Amino acid sequence: MALPVPHENKVTIALDAMGGDHGVDVVVPAALRSLELHPDSLDLILVGDEGLLRTALEAAGHADSPHLMIRHASQAVEMGESPSQALRLKKDSSMRVAIDCVKQGKADACVSAGNTGALMATSRYVLKTLPGIDRPAIITTIPSRGGYTRMLDLGANVDCSAEHLFQFAVMGSVLAEALDGMKEPRVGLLNIGEEEIKGNDQVKQAARILAASELNYQGYVEGDDVFRGTVDVVVCDGFVGNVALKSSEGVASLIAYYMREEFQRNLLTRFAGLVAMPVLKRLRRRTDPRRYNGASLLGLRGIVVKSHGGADRIAFSTAIETAILEAAKGVPTMIDQRLDRMFSERQEP
Repeated sequence: MALPVPHENKVTIALDAMGGDHGVDVVVPAALRSLELHPDSLDLILVGDEGLLRTALEAAGHADSPHLMIRHASQAVEMGESPSQALRLKKDSSMRVAIDCVKQGKADACVSAGNTGALMATSRYVLKTLPGIDRPAIITTIPSRGGYTRMLDLGANVDCSAEHLFQFAVMGSVLAEALDGMKEPRVGLLNIGEEEIKGNDQVKQAARILAASELNYQGYVEGDDVFRGTVDVVVCDGFVGNVALKSSEGVASLIAYYMREEFQRNLLTRFAGLVAMPVLKRLRRRTDPRRYNGASLLGLRGIVVKSHGGADRIAFSTAIETAILEAAKGVPTMIDQRLDRMFSERQEP
């Protein structure tokens, strides 16, 4: 499969319309919202049950849009379905067909809110990995003091070698360069301390490889650095990354719960809540998870973006935006070129 060529004018994105908790009810409105934002530079392929999709488009008054195409798929991958079962038995699922569109060159990228394990397994099977990449990784954006931090891996790879962590660092750095316009993104390796003596053997060996590379490696970072904006890209294995991500989501939810509880405690605190409402609304906008929805599956020969399963119209549209940017910049090609150069330099005497 040839690597995708960057597009400067028009981008085509295939959407898994049956995936996630809400399926068509969210994907169609999100698609229409994205087309409003990109009226002349975006085409979308809606993949799923043709009857449901046509009904939804007719209800929204967009049945004849020249920028919307429907690709029928007779199956859907359930959220609790095993990756192996989805791969073997769901060859005509909306997820599989959407990924096939990328492989066939009919789409520049795919977006799905479906089962993460099935999406990763199917994407890897259909699209294959880039030369020099052993395992794809999941990267997402996390709000921080500096704006946001990109973090990978977030669950695709539980056990990682030092070489895998190095590959993740390269992919994360390239993505930050492409999407954020950073010349030399700061890369940090997540560890239990900043001292060189801390960490397991894999992390210590990865640190040595990163320090000798052309990446802007800053050294070890701890969990709080993710939110302090100390670095632009945080690298870790999938076990640690997934726990860190879910823990941060839990803390954010707990703080919101405590704030609501305190503001509702009595008449005086309710009045204080009304006074603080403008500040609270701005805070909510800055930390709104919908603004950061869309985790990229890096290391593949094509672009696949995973939306949160419970995403609403705005959140799913944000994931589409990520896919558009990656397609426009040609992220897989950029990663391939960087890896080729770096591996060549490492092999030179």
